[in-house]
Amino acid sequence: MTHCRIRHTVIFKLRHPKGSPEEQDFLAAAQQLASLPGVENFESLKQISPKNRFEWGLSMEFGSQTEYDQYDRHPEHVNFIKERWLPEVENFLEIDYQL
Repeated sequence: MTHCRIRHTVIFKLRHPKGSPEEQDFLAAAQQLASLPGVENFESLKQISPKNRFEWGLSMEFGSQTEYDQYDRHPEHVNFIKERWLPEVENFLEIDYQL
């Protein structure tokens, strides 16, 4: 799988009220992940189905498992998880696809 493309996705619900400045600040911070090395086709998505409890989604692609692993260990990503994701996300589901 080292040479296969990967689509990394996560759907989530924030602890912040819908439409709040805190929600918008979190989404703006998440958008900064698009500038990290290896990230392609980054999307921030509003989830609208009543069939699940999640409200937002992030999707991005990587050219290989190696690029995904480098992103996962990148200091800015690690800091985002520690400083923003863990304290602000109430629940999430992560799915990675081989393309």
